[in-house]
Amino acid sequence: MSGNLFIISAPSGAGKTSLVHALLNINPQIDLSVSYTTRAARKGEVDGKDYHFISRENFIEMQKRGEFLESAEVYSNYYGTSQTWIEQENAKGRDILLEIDWQGAQQVRTQFPRAISIFILPPSLAALRQRLTGRGTDHADVIARRIAAARDDVAHVAEFDYVIINDNLNEALRELNAVVLSAKLTCAKQLSRYESLINQLQKPE
Repeated sequence: MSGNLFIISAPSGAGKTSLVHALLNINPQIDLSVSYTTRAARKGEVDGKDYHFISRENFIEMQKRGEFLESAEVYSNYYGTSQTWIEQENAKGRDILLEIDWQGAQQVRTQFPRAISIFILPPSLAALRQRLTGRGTDHADVIARRIAAARDDVAHVAEFDYVIINDNLNEALRELNAVVLSAKLTCAKQLSRYESLINQLQKPE
């Protein structure tokens, strides 16, 4: 039985990364797809864990070879998801989570129509601005661009299967994990997982 493919998207500052890390801590049945990127590593980020940090030249070569399930340019940096790795892990029955933007989500849905997509929203514009400012890593002009980009991101929210408001991290985590767990309980998944049990229960005594 193949695993599920989850897409999580959000405007910058919505708390998506914190929510994803919290989910991985409580749900051992799901793995995060580590994207390739040409941007520089931020403080505390580890190559191969947070991202595969590669040069622009190497990224373009991989792109030409068709190695990415999806790829996009965001804030002058390239991001891409390995298609081969996802297919291998899904075939093993592992659930995979993609942390990508709405553009990447569109590309993935084209290749994987069965993907389950989730959009994370901040509780307000003020909260979004506060979170971006609180990072202390971006200048005011960068924050202004990210807020403007957030408006464009939110315009695509209706393309997603689920929407979670990340006001309280614990509550948002509970809702996100509920989506992941329920996806394993669909009729098709359960018929595949418990075929022998169902056949046994249908046999006349």
